Amino acid sequence: MNSGVGLLTDSTADLPSHLAEALGIAVVPLTVTLDGQSYLDGVDLTAADFYLRLRSSSGVATTSQPSPARFAEAYERLLEHHSEVVSLHLSSRLSGTFAAAQQGAEMVGSNRVMVVDSAQVSMPLALLVLAAQRLAQEGLDAPQILQRLAPVRAAVHVYFMVATLQHLLRGGRIGRATALLGGVLQVRPLLTIEEGVVAPLERVRTSERALSRLGELARAAFPDRPLCAIIGQADAEEAAERLMRELDPSPESLIVLPLGPVVGAHAGPGTAGLGFYPADLLPLGLGHVGLASRA
Repeated sequence: MNSGVGLLTDSTADLPSHLAEALGIAVVPLTVTLDGQSYLDGVDLTAADFYLRLRSSSGVATTSQPSPARFAEAYERLLEHHSEVVSLHLSSRLSGTFAAAQQGAEMVGSNRVMVVDSAQVSMPLALLVLAAQRLAQEGLDAPQILQRLAPVRAAVHVYFMVATLQHLLRGGRIGRATALLGGVLQVRPLLTIEEGVVAPLERVRTSERALSRLGELARAAFPDRPLCAIIGQADAEEAAERLMRELDPSPESLIVLPLGPVVGAHAGPGTAGLGFYPADLLPLGLGHVGLASRA
């Protein structure tokens, strides 16, 4: 007999595969193409392999969304074992993935699939997926999960630095961060996601100052409240470790992970940042998960 709510997301959540599997979260991969070869994000190509190949590549990495049929297949598998499915995806203003997921749900022809535009990507998307999974574990149905998730969605923040804006510009995902183009050389742009698009925060002179500033912003957002946080890094492990030290008080749950090939293709190597929300809204109970690779 089918019971409970199944959770599905796409690979731009950058969830470590071992964690997604342990929690029963299904992941539909996007595709990244490099030097004429296409790979399923996090399946055919790990983050470490991607950045290694990108450094020696003569081309530009491009990405594409999953087909509606791939989503339909995933929904059918989940509905064999679950009464409902909550499907959380990256911002519809950054990708057609959400639209493909909607079409996949229509192909299944079931009103038991709820497809949600998170208006986020990567670290904050992963937090929302993990929060939804926590609520599913409590036995809530899909509408109840989305109702309880609403204050988390409203509170979740993401701040990140990139080594250069050129990757976002080339991939067409730069959004309002065009305001940071040009000007002083050798600066580190600090960015966020607002209303589903990349938006500017400020520019700082050095990576060291950028990391300090990210920590300051996180601490100022919810003073003296423990956080549920995810730190992500694109070929920038030292920066991720610095951000870990910047978080105070110690997070209730902290995951440190590499940004996968699709997100890395748009953000570029050297990107580091964090997504977070106050743990008193919905504790995840995961403790601390270190620099796990997406094997």
